[in-house]
Order: sequence, then C-alpha cells, then structure tokens
Amino acid sequence: MLIQEVLPKLTVADVFITHELDRRAPKKADYLQEKLALQDLAARMVDHPEDVLPRFVDLALEMTGGVSAGLSLYEDNPAPGIFRWQYLRGVLAPFNGATTPREFSPCGITLDRNAPVLASHPERVYDWIANANIIIPEVLLVPLYLGDRVPLGTLWIVSDQEGHFDSGHARAMTELAAFVGIALRMVRSEQRLHQALEEQEMLTLEMSHRINNLFVVTEGMIRISAKGAASKDEFAENLSDRLHAFARAHALVRASFSPNSSVPRGSELRDMIRTIVAPHEADNGRYRFSIKGPPIHCGEHASNSIALIFHELATNAVKYGALREEEGHIVIDWRREDGNLILHWIEHGGPPIEMAPETLNFGSTLVQNTVTRRFNGTLDCEWPREGMIATITIPIERLSV
Repeated sequence: MLIQEVLPKLTVADVFITHELDRRAPKKADYLQEKLALQDLAARMVDHPEDVLPRFVDLALEMTGGVSAGLSLYEDNPAPGIFRWQYLRGVLAPFNGATTPREFSPCGITLDRNAPVLASHPERVYDWIANANIIIPEVLLVPLYLGDRVPLGTLWIVSDQEGHFDSGHARAMTELAAFVGIALRMVRSEQRLHQALEEQEMLTLEMSHRINNLFVVTEGMIRISAKGAASKDEFAENLSDRLHAFARAHALVRASFSPNSSVPRGSELRDMIRTIVAPHEADNGRYRFSIKGPPIHCGEHASNSIALIFHELATNAVKYGALREEEGHIVIDWRREDGNLILHWIEHGGPPIEMAPETLNFGSTLVQNTVTRRFNGTLDCEWPREGMIATITIPIERLSV
C-alpha cells in the first residue's frame, strides 16, 4: 500500500464513490457470522467493556476481508477537532496513535453524513495521507455514535483492491456499529451511575462528619464562653456572637456544595481565614491565632475549597489539638515562592503528642484530598510533641479560579 507511482490529482467528488455501493451486488450474507459477532461483543460488554472497541475492529476486518482496519476516534479539542487512530489492524497498524484533522478527512465527511461512505484513492485529495506514503485503493467508512447523538468517531476498513466493498458490507458494518454504540452508551451510563452512587455515599459521610463536628465545636464554644463570662447574660451574648461567627464560617464551607450560594465571588485569603477561626477565639483579649502573610486573592471556586481546608483544620484542633486547651495557640502564615503558595498551620499548647496517628481521620482525609485533587498541591504533616504542623503547597495559578 505504499505509493509506487504518482497518481493524477482528483477532486473530492471523484474520490467519494458511495453510490457504487448500491451498484455492486452484495455477496451472500453470512447471518450466522453476524449473529456470533453480536454475541461476542455483548459478552465483552458485560465482562470486559474495555475490549469492545478493539474486538469490533477485529470482527470488521474478518467479516469484510479487508487488509487493514481501525477506528478514528473523535476529539473536539483542539477546535475544530481531530481524529486519533486507535486499535489499528493489518498493514496500517504502525500508524496507531496518529491524528488527522476533523475538517479535512474522509472520517469527518462520514460523521457529517451519518451514513456509510466509500472512497477510492483518498490520498490523491488528502495530502496528509500521501505525505505518509500510503496508497488506499478503496476504504469503507462507517460512523460510530454513542447512542444517536454523541459522535465517537468512525470505523474504517481498507482493501488493497478497487471494487472490493459492496452494500452488504456497508449494511453489516452499520448494524455492528449501531450495536457497539448502544453497548458503549450503556457502559458509560452504568459508570455514571456508579460514580453518582459513590458521590452520594461520600456526601452522606460528609454530612454525618459535619453533624458530629457541629456538636464538638458547639461544645467547645460553650466551654470558652462560660470561662470568660461574668454573668449568664454575658455568657449568652458571648455564645451568641460565636454561633453567628460559626454560621458565617459555615456559609463559606457550604458554598463548595451549593451552586446557589450567595457567598461573594472570590475572597482575600486573610479575610477568609479570620472568618473561619473567629468562632474559636477567646474572650479574654488574648488571640489564639496568629495570622500573617502577603495579600492573596482567591477565585470563587478556590475560596470554597480553601474555606473547607481551614474549617477542617480548626475542627480537628478543637477535637484533638491546640484548641482543646485554654492556652492553646495556632500560627498560620504563608508566603509566595517559585509560583507556589507555601502555607503553614502550626499548633502549640495542646495535649502533648505521644506519636503520629497511624491513619488519617475523615476530616484529615478531606483536607488531603482537597489539597491534592482540587489544587494539585501537596500536604505534609509533622507531629512534634508540642503540636501538629501542617505545610500546604498550592500552585498560585490554581487559586485564581
């Protein structure tokens, strides 16, 4: 199939000869072979869905008698899109992974028509085929969709002889492609269902975690308010102020789960941190938090995640760390360095730490996942006797969104 001679240039109209499919008498259909092919794909869909597409190509090659076959899978980015050759079989297998343009390709025309297309010597129109030193006497292309609307790409089968493909080949491959599209759509729907169930389970665990935290934090606020109050009226006022501050802090955290939140779009890091830790400050005029660092503006989505991180760190400090003790103190500082935000959370004055925890609790896991997955950052924790130290590194560019 390598070009051995210079063929005259043709127009696109000359290259596409789909009308020839109806003129060529179909060979005797092998319905048993088609039935077995469908059963084969159905079995793989159930047990090994990742094998459906490569097996689809193998079956197409066997059933049509071509010399090469493969899939051109559609990718919409970069616009206006490309096709990536995958699961290539036969003489063109070395080109597996190659890409071709969406708007200048037989595959693009096949998707636009949403019907089988037959082409003869497309290398005489498409220079990217000729530049690869490939000659294609005839190629049958069949559109492949997920269901009815989502384009997955095209199946193509190459023959080394002109006049090879007929309407029977086109019919069988179209039916096989339709089945594959439905099968893959079912697989994706099942995957989305599993993902939704996992997310729902995660949200249930998160809700339970937050309810437990609410009791713990409220108990801590009552204890702090009672110690600094000279009367029941002062106690009630102090506790009310803390509860309102906690509600404002919780609103920041809740924004990450509520698309209709009225929280402002973006915040200064220092303002967010002060809002989150305000419910845990003492009434005796002594600040339990030292907060310092340069101005850092966080975008709307980043603000939600940052609020979640500090809410969990503060709650863990109330349950296990420095905020369990009246003399406990936390230093929060940050700096810019090499395009990153380097942030420290340093606890002092809590219960002495005898050893580092063997496993992370739910809140610590939530912080770690938020830092690594949401920000592509890192979280490092140290456990000296005097109190936990957390170092968070986040690319500055990830904070702007």
